Amino acid sequence: MNDFAALYHRDITRLRQEIDAYATEDALWLTTEGISNPAGNLCLHLIGNLRTFIGLGLGGYPYVRDRAAEFASRNIPKAELLAALDELLPIITDSVGKLSEEDLKKPYPDNPLGYEMSVGYFLIHLNGHLNYHLGQIDYHRRILTHNGAIPLASK
Repeated sequence: MNDFAALYHRDITRLRQEIDAYATEDALWLTTEGISNPAGNLCLHLIGNLRTFIGLGLGGYPYVRDRAAEFASRNIPKAELLAALDELLPIITDSVGKLSEEDLKKPYPDNPLGYEMSVGYFLIHLNGHLNYHLGQIDYHRRILTHNGAIPLASK
C-alpha cells in the first residue's frame, strides 16, 4: 500500500467512525442556523466526489454521479451510508494503491479544477477536501448532539 492509499484508508475509516458515532438517524440530518449541510449530505457528497475523481477517474470503477442528490437527499438510513462507505474504501485504496511514482506525475484528465495539475497534486487536493468535510461532520456531531470527540483511526 503506497502513502496515498494509506492516507485515504485512514481518512475514509475516520469518516465511517464519525457517521457511526451519531446516536440517532435523525441527528445525521439535523441543520441549524448557519449549518445548511447536515452530516448525511456531507457523507454523500464525499462518497460521490471520491467515487467520481478517484474510483472512476483513476481506477476505472463505473460510477454515475448525481451531485445534486448528494445535497438534496434526506433521511437515508445510517446503515445505508455505512454500507456505501464500506463499498467506497476498497475502491479508493485499490485505485490509488496501484499508482506508480510515474503515474502520480502524469496530468489528471479534464482539469476538474479549471487548470492543469498532476495526479499527485489532485490526490492531495482531494484528501484536503475529504478532511475539510470530515472536520465539519465532527463539529456537526459534537454541537448538535452534545457529544464530545471520539477516538479515530490512526492508520
